[in-house]
Amino acid sequence: MELHLHGKTAFVSGSTQGIGFAIASALAAEGARVIVNGRSAEGVDAAVANLRANYPGADHSGRHADFAEPAEVEALLGELDDVDILVNNVGLFGLAEFESVTDAEWARYLEVNVMSGVRLSRHLLGGMLRRGWGRVLFVSSESGVNVPADMIHYGVSKAAMIALGNGLAKLTRGTGVTVNTVLGGPTYSAGVAATVESIAASQSAPVDAVKAAIIGQNGTTLLERFIEPSEIANLVTYLASPLASATNGAAVRADGGVLTGML
Repeated sequence: MELHLHGKTAFVSGSTQGIGFAIASALAAEGARVIVNGRSAEGVDAAVANLRANYPGADHSGRHADFAEPAEVEALLGELDDVDILVNNVGLFGLAEFESVTDAEWARYLEVNVMSGVRLSRHLLGGMLRRGWGRVLFVSSESGVNVPADMIHYGVSKAAMIALGNGLAKLTRGTGVTVNTVLGGPTYSAGVAATVESIAASQSAPVDAVKAAIIGQNGTTLLERFIEPSEIANLVTYLASPLASATNGAAVRADGGVLTGML
């Protein structure tokens, strides 16, 4: 399917690996010029080199900034202009007992998972509206709808992301700009893979057996396996395209069937 993204410029936060890099790659494969982002210059350079080697049709580039550091974000914003597609992907993830999560940790999760999208959208949405076309995408999680007891701080931040996308969409009424959120499910990202491999090594067990055991703990996963980052990326890329012009203000699931309700 031709998604008509040639000539579009996309910025993807947190995109040097995992879901973010899968999204960057999918957008680049469709002809978009992609600006990747990560915390280290080395990681950004490696991701840009990968995109240029595999998708040479556009001048891909990168910007390094840690979204936990407002000063770095401010510098990043000064380097971003005329972005057509904004993908708010950067985020922190972790299991923790509610009583053990300090105020500082709560603030860190909200700073990265929520305020990153606030600052980027505030900077870029106006230009999209003036030009008459644009896409803002939030990569949230099913945990923002069904908040897990063992990562309440994460779930709350993802719920706030869904609310942010819903509110911003109302600012696009009657324009060619859309704002949508993707609700991802259990995904076999680089971080998850490293954890699974560590568990497998400690138990002298096959990696595939450990993966199956972990995903089997969630009995409502209709997919009955981890989601691949590319599967999240495929939906994000479609929503970023002109073909998704009638989808706005939506929270679209790519959760593998974790959320089994009708709505």
